[in-house]
Amino acid sequence: MNWLLVILGAAVGAPLRYLTDRAVQTRHDTIFPWGTFTVNIVGSLILGALSGMAADPHVQVLVGTGLCGALTTYSTFGYETLQLARTRARFQAVANLAATIIGGLGAYYTGTALAQAIS
Repeated sequence: MNWLLVILGAAVGAPLRYLTDRAVQTRHDTIFPWGTFTVNIVGSLILGALSGMAADPHVQVLVGTGLCGALTTYSTFGYETLQLARTRARFQAVANLAATIIGGLGAYYTGTALAQAIS
């Protein structure tokens, strides 16, 4: 049953990731990967909120593993950061690295705190 929940969550998360990435990136005329940054921060916030509430294990698998697993993307983050460094956009590479790590952790803890405050 869990594998089906992961598939269903991923079926929503993957297109949501792509559409969000394209919508955000087309609004910014810059080499900074704003689309990937956005999906990673939003996914961290959702996962933090899910972790902060007493969610049913099936919801955790559906949303946490399926949706957030497909929505967020460490591989694209790594690729884009290295591409920035290779093209001598080192400041943007370091900024992407720092902002994604700090922002992701901050979003996760914010989501957890909000969920605990609400429940």
